[in-house]
Amino acid sequence: MLKASDSYQDIRDAVRDLCAQYPAAYFRTVDMERAYPEAFVNALTQAGWLAALIPQEYGGSGLGLTEASVILEEINRCGGNSGACHGQMYNMGTLLRHGSDAQKQEYLPRIASGELRLQSMAVTEPSTGTDTTRIKTTAVKQGDRYVVNGQKVWISRVQHSDLMILLARTTPLAEVKKKSEGMSIFIVDLREAIGKGMTVRPIPNMVNHETNELFFDQLEIPVENMIGEEGQGFRYILDGLNAERALIAAECIGDGYWFIDKVSEYVKERVVFDRPIGQNQGVQFPIAEAYIEVEAANLMRYEACRLFDAHQPCGAQANMAKYLAAKASWEAANACLQYHGGFGFACDYDIERKFRETRLYQVAPISTNLILSYVAEHVLGLPRSF
Repeated sequence: MLKASDSYQDIRDAVRDLCAQYPAAYFRTVDMERAYPEAFVNALTQAGWLAALIPQEYGGSGLGLTEASVILEEINRCGGNSGACHGQMYNMGTLLRHGSDAQKQEYLPRIASGELRLQSMAVTEPSTGTDTTRIKTTAVKQGDRYVVNGQKVWISRVQHSDLMILLARTTPLAEVKKKSEGMSIFIVDLREAIGKGMTVRPIPNMVNHETNELFFDQLEIPVENMIGEEGQGFRYILDGLNAERALIAAECIGDGYWFIDKVSEYVKERVVFDRPIGQNQGVQFPIAEAYIEVEAANLMRYEACRLFDAHQPCGAQANMAKYLAAKASWEAANACLQYHGGFGFACDYDIERKFRETRLYQVAPISTNLILSYVAEHVLGLPRSF
């Protein structure tokens, strides 16, 4: 029987070959310099991997979310960090599923070729967090333009992207029947927006993850840059969020396997008190448990992707995949760091870097508590807790 981890081997082999050109020392240097892995992202783009979800008619590969998830999993499993480029994968779904033919013709071929990057999505705000329906950023229609005012936070890859997906209120919250109505999605051309109504303030952080606070002051966006119908943006964004969670799950799975491979080899070779430390059950069991959890998360990842690709509801599965994978990778990271002892804290072993990177996903792009609340309410039918 073919295991899930053995499937899509042609994609895995090709991505591994590319990643081999960017070994651990490359990512170590990028991390130490707090830089962006420009050469690596360019190589992924030129090889067509970041255009995996773009239909062939627009110059992409026409693959599904399942294949896209395998690409990101392998990047992380090879010791890299997909956080530098994964936005293009899940942002693409919003444009693909809800954009007009003219918008697709305008943007997709140039994104596929690498002429344009679509790496950013601006949803979160300082005062609302994950309570998306209460966002305060507004877009008011004035003639052939929408004028945007407001603020966003934790918006990633803005400085290394050409386009951004923006969610803003086009109808005040007090004037809609349902709080999920009245929000709309726009494509923002960052090259025209920055310095002309949009200000970017970088946020230094624990992980080498380019993220920013954005300020909008009378930013003008052409009406043709709205995706889909006015007021339906929240519904559209959910598709992208489900894809995001499934893809983040895949990255965590890649991290989990990286940690498990790393620590398994080390504990077989590290001899203390005349025996390899991997012979001790106290060392074996946490590693084995982490492996079991990664394997289980892997299956849920594939189920979420399968449903997404079949255009079926997948909110519960995407959320559960992200929860399980983030937890599993964190447990694997803890075991790997613990059993390397002091060497785990040494930059040259790459564990501390990957440790920091995978810890992010307990918090973002949605916290574990919000996932538990979602499952409690929407799957188990328990009373809404907030």
